Amino acid sequence: MQIFKYYPLLALLILALSCSQKPKDKSVVANGAKPVLLSSAFAFTEGPVADKDGNVYFTDQPNNQIIKWNEADGTFSVFLDNSSRSNGMFFDHEGNLVACADLYNQLISIAPDHSITILTDNYNGALLNGPNDLWIDNKGGIYITDPFYQRPWWNHNKKPQDAQCVYYLSPGGTELIRVADNLQTPNGIIGTPDNKLLYISDIDAKKTYSFEIMPNGHLTNQKLLFEKGSDGMTLDELGNIYITNSDGVTVFDKEGNQIDQIHIPESWTANVCFGGKNRDKLFITASKSVYLLDMKVKGVY
Repeated sequence: MQIFKYYPLLALLILALSCSQKPKDKSVVANGAKPVLLSSAFAFTEGPVADKDGNVYFTDQPNNQIIKWNEADGTFSVFLDNSSRSNGMFFDHEGNLVACADLYNQLISIAPDHSITILTDNYNGALLNGPNDLWIDNKGGIYITDPFYQRPWWNHNKKPQDAQCVYYLSPGGTELIRVADNLQTPNGIIGTPDNKLLYISDIDAKKTYSFEIMPNGHLTNQKLLFEKGSDGMTLDELGNIYITNSDGVTVFDKEGNQIDQIHIPESWTANVCFGGKNRDKLFITASKSVYLLDMKVKGVY
């Protein structure tokens, strides 16, 4: 700029100010916080979800149990034995715990009194491959991922369905609708609180996509968000996306840029949710263990 020719001191001042500016810290972890091991007493932990009081429920699938972590005193208790091999879970608007249960490849609803209702168990008359993870929209509709992972408790070894797909169960409905059928192995799934976007991980393809949610629950406008796959997913209040795999927990902003990495000392990190009364603690299920991490941000679920 020609102005600097006549005002060299001004030019030096502007240069000094620009050089002194530090890049904005986008870390979502509380200053100095590290993941705290809560317990390693399980076989394989999955499906964490917090209730309205901040207590976290998660599955120990090989032991066929749902475990409750009490936020007030840090204790663990068995919420449900014989959980139909529940995996991913989410609370519905009535306080029922909805679970992907692959003992018989069902989507089930577990009431506070532990009674179980089967919501659906087939698509077009054939068993599902193995319901894995889910998200419930504001209307009460349920999205589920249905990959095929051979389980030792099955008496079949071939996919019941012709593809590994994502399905939608409309509020009060009993018939599933296929809403995504072009993914290799859909797994982690989460939607935005405004019900505008649904994020789905194609874990074997190492890709995560965003979809626009239509009023009837169908999906459109599929876009590649980032090239990394995920077992489980959650969101924070800023719209950041948390994914899990062998790298621990990776955090992306809503544009798909990686902003943080949380190392977990386990071979596999399966899933993640925000817990605690203020939803500012990240609860992490990883192999035989569960961890807790203090955060700068709060979760939205």
